[in-house]
Amino acid sequence: VQLQASGGGLVQAGGSLRLSCAASGITFDDYAIGWFRQAPGKEREQVSCLGSAGESAYYADSVRGRFTISSDNAKKTVYLQMNSLKPEDTAVYYCASVWGDFCYSDYLRFGSWGQGTQVTVSS
Repeated sequence: VQLQASGGGLVQAGGSLRLSCAASGITFDDYAIGWFRQAPGKEREQVSCLGSAGESAYYADSVRGRFTISSDNAKKTVYLQMNSLKPEDTAVYYCASVWGDFCYSDYLRFGSWGQGTQVTVSS
């Protein structure tokens, strides 16, 4: 299983970014894909997750209403559209996969991880 995260960058507060997570080596429909982030000195936290069926989506309270997760099964890619970005959204963002439709909150449940993409939001 390989996951390739991309789309990070530097943006001003209030701006938008779209992250992409391209998967290979898996039957895409069998896996839930989660987005996590980790800021310096902080715990890794789950930001959003999409179940394997593409119907159940999870959002952390801190991003609900601003971030949207979606997928393109033909491209085996999951997207995270991030709007109204805040300086506190600054972190390295990772995508990860877990078999099945359930989005576990525990990142240790996710077996395969992308390399991370830096998101920096300036005030």
